[in-house]
Amino acid sequence: MSSPATYRPSSVSGISGAAGRLMRLGALAIVGLVLLPLAALLATAAHGTGDLWPHILRNVLPVAITDTAMLVLGVGIIAGTIGTGTAWLVAVCRFPGRGLFEWALLLPLAIPTYIQAFVYVDAVHPLGPIPSAIRALLGLKSPRDLWLPEVRNIWGCILLLGFVLYPYVYLPARAAFLVQTASALDAARTLGHGATATFFRIALPLARPAIAVGVTLALMETVNDIGASEFLGVQTLTLSIYSTWLNRSSLPGAAQIALFMLVIMVGLVMLERWGRRHISHANVGNRARPPMRRELSAWAGATAFLACLVPVTLGFLVPAGHLVNAAYGRFMFRGLPETLLPEALNTALFAAIGTVLALGCGLLLAIAARTGTVRSLMLLRFAALGYAVPGTVLAVGLLVPLAGFDNLVAATVRSLGGPALGLIVSGSGAALIIAYVIRFLAIPVGALETGYEKVGMSLDMAARGLGEAPGGVVRRIHLPLLRPALGTAALLVFVDCMKELPATLMLRPLNFETLASQVYGEAARGSYEDGALAALVIVLVGLIPVILLARLSRPHAG
Repeated sequence: MSSPATYRPSSVSGISGAAGRLMRLGALAIVGLVLLPLAALLATAAHGTGDLWPHILRNVLPVAITDTAMLVLGVGIIAGTIGTGTAWLVAVCRFPGRGLFEWALLLPLAIPTYIQAFVYVDAVHPLGPIPSAIRALLGLKSPRDLWLPEVRNIWGCILLLGFVLYPYVYLPARAAFLVQTASALDAARTLGHGATATFFRIALPLARPAIAVGVTLALMETVNDIGASEFLGVQTLTLSIYSTWLNRSSLPGAAQIALFMLVIMVGLVMLERWGRRHISHANVGNRARPPMRRELSAWAGATAFLACLVPVTLGFLVPAGHLVNAAYGRFMFRGLPETLLPEALNTALFAAIGTVLALGCGLLLAIAARTGTVRSLMLLRFAALGYAVPGTVLAVGLLVPLAGFDNLVAATVRSLGGPALGLIVSGSGAALIIAYVIRFLAIPVGALETGYEKVGMSLDMAARGLGEAPGGVVRRIHLPLLRPALGTAALLVFVDCMKELPATLMLRPLNFETLASQVYGEAARGSYEDGALAALVIVLVGLIPVILLARLSRPHAG
């Protein structure tokens, strides 16, 4: 048997010769697919007429930039404050309900932003359940006797998105607070600092990198949103792309706005990287004693309880309760909609295909990156770029190259005497599946990269030394060890595909509806009860990864 030292990096990972070259070519093809819409976006934007950009610059961008900037700033403040504050409370304090809130604070992740807007627009209507309940409590009879703030404006959108997206901050912030050593916090108390000073001067600076990551993720979701902003009357850049393409029939104009929006997303990614530049110093003493939870007084405990209850109530309990009530009313009055089952099957089929392809591409990239070469690792990073590209930008970037491919195939078949073909890719739903794969490829790539860190090279070396073929190493060693990572990634990708709205609206075939597009359509028509059942199905399925995430993020000691 050859000595382990004689193995090249590629053979150590179980990939050698023609198999290794084929693997690397496949990885290059996947990265090329991820970069294709970005390159096409540049080409499409460059073909705009001379009068198009001045019109956009004068009439579209000022309002869109202002609304988007206000939305990003407001959501960042609210999500950052709620996420960081609740994370600190459940990580280092003892108060009634702390164990419940530890996982319940994640529940708003199960409800997409467009469903939240769909619910609140109906729930706070003057004749809706919330104003009606308040009038009954106060003994008022006329809707004119009760004034409630209007939700359909920029401030309502900021509050709604902030209370939905704060879990993106809560999760990493809580993890950061849990790994901070008790010695650092004890030293601050010994020096006479109270709980507030300890938080702001010690704990918060140490957790800043994790908080920056969470806020960036929340802001990326904010920029990607299209349903909530449209329902609430906010003219964001995302909505401008959609309306420019559909209402003005101007794909180059949509591409130009998309490029501007892409610059914002790149800025957010750079902000996230900047926030993590000292992340190795944030987790002080991972092996040291974790901080002891501090028992709060009765008054402080009640305050902490309310501070955690409010975001859970507004972000999950109210919208989920309203959906259940509306869906029950719709079911009792008219039964199940005839379209619900076909839409659910469409959603499950496309999400399942997108999940399988994303997992396959992620596995190929992770295996290729296991060689440890700089080129392979760079491919892995480029493949994850799709998650930073909003669905509207991705859809606009895919339209031209896929339509060009359809036309090329149709012309080739026609020149050979074959039948006339329609839009093979763009019209069949394949474009939507491609968008799902590109957008959510980062999830399996990240999960498998982390999973491979726990699979020692010695296992590969031993298997190759015993004569196992490269495919056998992957099949008999890697896949069984990576099963937890693959399962988690599959669940997350499936649910994200099912909830994705912007790309689905722009790339789905004609007369093809998913649960997400059905909810959007019913909300646009004002028939909220008809969309409640579809929205409830999305929420129930979305609860599954939230429950899994809560179990995985639960600390082992405390």
